[in-house]
Amino acid sequence: MRSLSLVLIAATLASCTTSPPQQLVRSDRAEAQLRTLVAGRAVGKPQSCLPNYRSTNLIIVDDGTAFYRSGAQLFRQDFQGGRCRGLASSHYALVTRQFGGSLCRGDIAQVMDTSTGMSVGSCVIGDFVPYSRIR
Repeated sequence: MRSLSLVLIAATLASCTTSPPQQLVRSDRAEAQLRTLVAGRAVGKPQSCLPNYRSTNLIIVDDGTAFYRSGAQLFRQDFQGGRCRGLASSHYALVTRQFGGSLCRGDIAQVMDTSTGMSVGSCVIGDFVPYSRIR
C-alpha cells in the first residue's frame, strides 16, 4: 500500500512540472510589421506600467507582441511566457482590467472571441518598452 502511495505521489508531481516556454516564431508578415513600426524610432528604458493607458490604441503584431500607441509614442509589449494564444486572429480581442488606473507588468489579460464573448485564453503583461521618433 505504501509503495502504491509513493507511485501516485511521484506521478502527480511529474505531471506538475512545466516545460520551458516555446519560442515564438514570427511570420514574415509579422516581422515586416515589426520593422515598420520601429523604423526611425529610438528604444527607451523598459517601464513596468503604461502611462496614459486610457488614451492608447492597440496594434497587434502577432500572438507574442503588441504595441500601444499614445500620440506619437509607441510602447512595445512582449507578453510574459512568450505569447498570448489566438490574439493575432482577426476575431479575437485583448481585454484588460485596470486596477489603480494603470496597466502594469504582471497584470493578466484575456483573449476574447468577439463573436461569442467567450474567453479563449489569457496571458500576462510584461514590461512596456517605449519607442520614440528620432528627431
